[in-house]
Amino acid sequence: MSRPPGRGYGGDVRARRVATGLAVALPFLLGAAAGTPDPTGTPLLRFGDPDIVESSGLAFTPTAQGGLVHTVNDSGDSGRVFTVDAATGATVGVTSWDADPVDVEALAPAGPGHVWVADIGDNRRVRDSVEVLRVPVGPGERTVTPVAYELVHPDGARDAEALLADPLTGRLHVVTKGVFSGTVYAAPRRLRTDRPNRLVEVAQAPGIVTDATFLPGGGGVVVRTYSSAHLTAYPSWRPVVSWELPAQDQGEGIAYAAGRVLISTEGARSEVLAVDLPAEAGPTDLAGPAWTALRWLAVARGAPL
Repeated sequence: MSRPPGRGYGGDVRARRVATGLAVALPFLLGAAAGTPDPTGTPLLRFGDPDIVESSGLAFTPTAQGGLVHTVNDSGDSGRVFTVDAATGATVGVTSWDADPVDVEALAPAGPGHVWVADIGDNRRVRDSVEVLRVPVGPGERTVTPVAYELVHPDGARDAEALLADPLTGRLHVVTKGVFSGTVYAAPRRLRTDRPNRLVEVAQAPGIVTDATFLPGGGGVVVRTYSSAHLTAYPSWRPVVSWELPAQDQGEGIAYAAGRVLISTEGARSEVLAVDLPAEAGPTDLAGPAWTALRWLAVARGAPL
């Protein structure tokens, strides 16, 4: 059974009180001043690899040299993730696997040296189930056999292009790409390989969501469409603020990186832009240590997050 948006998944009275405390604290964690990010963005890199032609998903790994950007092509490519030097735009690593995916649309962090690959696209809404794979990434070329997990929507086939991984609990969320509005589904806390993992509806989302990313600590989520970004509090899924993104031919990817979000678009030699977050998501609130500490406390006490 689907649950109303913003509701938890169960738990004892103490857990509910902790969750209520988080909701009460949220307004005090939000920045008081409203600010609008630069609508043009700052160029970070241009993909130099001729094989990167439809950058659809995006993930970022910080390094001492500045960072690595991970991306995947949209449907039609073989199973592979590209690792790109954020300073030069050059591909420094490719992870490949044998099984060809159906429609890869997103990436999400999956622990040190790994990403989740989301084979969740379904434009015609004909797939009985979709799939996520945990794939190692980094410099160098490798061929792997990744662990794959089957996901099933509770209300029939759905097209989706966004995958989220809670930075504290690791729990995955899928955001569908509805025309007027989308739906956020949560995966089971522990995924199983021996049977399908049933998704549970937890919230509503804007229409035409093409990707999404958690802020550090898991206090907020930024979802993007082709033209705009929407900051949402987590775990309440309460909308906080929206803003226009820089114009891109077909903006698909988003990832958090060092206080900003990176956004990518499909197309050969396409550019990745860095975009400032609004004041409501500043370093002392949704992405900051105070919120992280509160979420850790809630998780430790069994709150339904």
